[in-house]
Amino acid sequence: MKFENFHAGDFVKRYQYKSFEPVPVNHDWGWDDAIINTLLESANRALGELNAFSLIVPDIDLFVRMHVIKEAQQSSRIEGTQTGMDEALMSEEQIQPEKRDDWREVRNYVEAINAAIESMQTLPLSSRLLRQTHLILMQGVRGEHKQPGEFRISQNWIGGSSLTDAVFIPPHPDSVPDLMGDLEQFWHNQDIYVPHLIRVAISHYQFETIHPFLDGNGRIGRLMIPLYLMSHGVLAKPALYLSDFFERNRTSYYDALMRVRTNNDMVHWVRFFLNGLAETANRGQAVFQAILKLRARVEKDVMTLKGRAQNANQALELLYRKPIISAADLGKELNVSTPTAHKMVDSLVDLNILKEITNQQRGRLYVFNDYFNLFVN
Repeated sequence: MKFENFHAGDFVKRYQYKSFEPVPVNHDWGWDDAIINTLLESANRALGELNAFSLIVPDIDLFVRMHVIKEAQQSSRIEGTQTGMDEALMSEEQIQPEKRDDWREVRNYVEAINAAIESMQTLPLSSRLLRQTHLILMQGVRGEHKQPGEFRISQNWIGGSSLTDAVFIPPHPDSVPDLMGDLEQFWHNQDIYVPHLIRVAISHYQFETIHPFLDGNGRIGRLMIPLYLMSHGVLAKPALYLSDFFERNRTSYYDALMRVRTNNDMVHWVRFFLNGLAETANRGQAVFQAILKLRARVEKDVMTLKGRAQNANQALELLYRKPIISAADLGKELNVSTPTAHKMVDSLVDLNILKEITNQQRGRLYVFNDYFNLFVN
């Protein structure tokens, strides 16, 4: 099937509305568009260079954790949560009560990502894996009563207040099992010769079009991208997430998805997606390069603490995982006394490694500012 000849599906009349019924995607794909070839080459090169950093950056899993938290925060932000990156790094008791519902959604996403990645050691990318991930995502938050962990058995819609004024109405619930079965076969079909980056672009479009859950489809669909790439060995570590790109280009993102459904324009969507992959991978490389430079600088700085340098280096290892922290938490994590922890924080503040951010006498929080800024700028 050539992209240029693709027919995305049909709007089928239901009672008082029309649902969009997409065609299956588990078949060969080709294209005449030369720009896709160029973008595919660029995206593959950028992903390869990003993977190289996973081999040369010491303790890379420390820094991957921040990528996961940023993904959770950005992907949830697309869905309307207002949790900032700083708040996503705090504990629940440090969050203002009126913001805790949004905070819990972000933390659920972090748990869902980590659980999915761990499950992939024994379970392939599959509908089962996505349902398990969805169950964690929706636990105890808005949408918890909308069949968490199960594909929908009722009609949902996107935009508008009801089916009568919806922007888009996904396929009828009776179609969901077969469409998801077809998509799962597409992920693992070794009898067709479609590059993985093209497959994942088509897969994200198809998943968002099927909209198989009553809630949480956007977040699961975006998470599916790195899960697919990792499951096929394209991505070595979970350090590439497109939610930041989609958030910065939100209107273009939704428009590109809709252009496939309404105008059969798969070419435009694949171009947009591949451009996002390359840009995101290049940004990831820049972050890892900056981390290496920062790590060398701060390790040199803490050596000036002489007898306290060993404790300071242990504090730094903690700060790469938890760049916003209190002196009490630092003392607890490093198993040192409260006075020792406060002296360590004061020393790191003097070295401009930590910065106090709460402007209060008690319960102060400190940020590893230069490191934190790598993930918010």
